[in-house]
Amino acid sequence: MTLAGRGEMFVRSLPGPRNSRPVVLLHGWIASAGLNWFRAFEPLRQHFHVIAPDMRGHGRGIHSLRRFRLDDCADDVAALLDAMKLGPALVVGYSMGGPVAQLLWRRHPEKVAGLVLMATSAYPIRSDRSSTVFSRMMGGAALAARISEISTWFPRRIARAVARSRARTSQPSRPETLSRWARSEMRRHSIRQLFEAGAEIGRYDAREWIASIDVPTAVVVTDRDRAMPAAFQLSMAEQIATSTVHRVDHGHLSCVSDEFGRIIVDACRDVDRRIAGT
Repeated sequence: MTLAGRGEMFVRSLPGPRNSRPVVLLHGWIASAGLNWFRAFEPLRQHFHVIAPDMRGHGRGIHSLRRFRLDDCADDVAALLDAMKLGPALVVGYSMGGPVAQLLWRRHPEKVAGLVLMATSAYPIRSDRSSTVFSRMMGGAALAARISEISTWFPRRIARAVARSRARTSQPSRPETLSRWARSEMRRHSIRQLFEAGAEIGRYDAREWIASIDVPTAVVVTDRDRAMPAAFQLSMAEQIATSTVHRVDHGHLSCVSDEFGRIIVDACRDVDRRIAGT
């Protein structure tokens, strides 16, 4: 979809039962909507209208010379809901998608009926010092990538235009295996924007306002998570008065497990019932 003033966003839309609530799925860092949510699409569409965009710099999301910002990702989702004439939605954020979901509620509260936050936190890095070091490393890598990217910007734009023209006249081939499909998804990323996203994650801190979230929320805690320790996830849940906690015996890559779809459906249905007051 083309979002006015923002760019082209790729979004998967799976209609659910008649009059079902829209659920927006926000993926994690270095993933795409397809990679993060492929286990959950079919289980969720049995109950909800599923919307899954690729975020900026990831997969087929918006690619631009503008620096990656989590605020922009949240604003992109708000613009997408406006363009699709949907909302308020139940918003699900996984890993990096958690901060985007939180910011969507803060910046566009009328768009958010409820939240599901999984494998994420209001303060993703372990300490202030490690946060600073991580952000500086990602920022330096992003600057180097930006210099390289600018030099090839116009040839790449021409190549994309040719590719779009060919796509309109031919049937695109699909990867033969899951691993090939995953590699093809990741090759679509903007390396520069991935580094910038890493720097943004390192700086993100919602501790001053996370307690003000007032919509029904489910926090799905991945107990064996090394990237986002369970203690940080539980700390966030304790600060959100409207949250329920769903603990699962998984690590940060829970999204590839066979039971991931059931886990997400259970959390979404919990929030949906509370939104409806039942």
